[in-house]
Amino acid sequence: MGADVIGLVFAESPRQVSPEQACAVTDALPPLTTTIGVFVDSDAETVNRVAARANLTIAQLHGHEAPEIVEHLSIPCIKAFRVRDDHWIDEVIRWLDGVQPTQQVKAILLDAYVPGVAGGTGEQFNWKWVAEARDAGKLDNLPPLVLSGGLNAENVAEAVRIVKPWMVDVSSGVESSPGVKDLKKIEDFIHAVRET
Repeated sequence: MGADVIGLVFAESPRQVSPEQACAVTDALPPLTTTIGVFVDSDAETVNRVAARANLTIAQLHGHEAPEIVEHLSIPCIKAFRVRDDHWIDEVIRWLDGVQPTQQVKAILLDAYVPGVAGGTGEQFNWKWVAEARDAGKLDNLPPLVLSGGLNAENVAEAVRIVKPWMVDVSSGVESSPGVKDLKKIEDFIHAVRET
């Protein structure tokens, strides 16, 4: 349907796949489709082993990973942050300050903060907090932003207009039930993104 990126979840979740299932997906993808493996608090050795077995392009770190993990990864990464208030940018900058080499962090993903849950909640945060940080120049030296959290075909256009992300990430917003993708919802979502 034209997705540029496919995410494969290796953390405990209704969406979790094994490396073998991930290989079946990555083998069937068209050329130049980016494959992202989503990990929560995995060590670098685990990420690297799964990345090699599942043909991953990028690792998405969606837990409480220390910045030092980046130098031990065999592939570039996206670091996810759960936005709980308008001070989210301070946490992002602190984390990035500890990263070496910085070019290995290809993007920052912003998701909604829900206590006790790493992601995939279908909740959204206040997108205006990102716009305010951008207007204040606080995003100028950051990696590109990926917006996640509560997106669906009905609200993604507004989200893109407010946040101006490099990319959007959706999971629960295109499902008929947790872990079960709805092809019509996927089609509608991608159409809404392309139109915006």
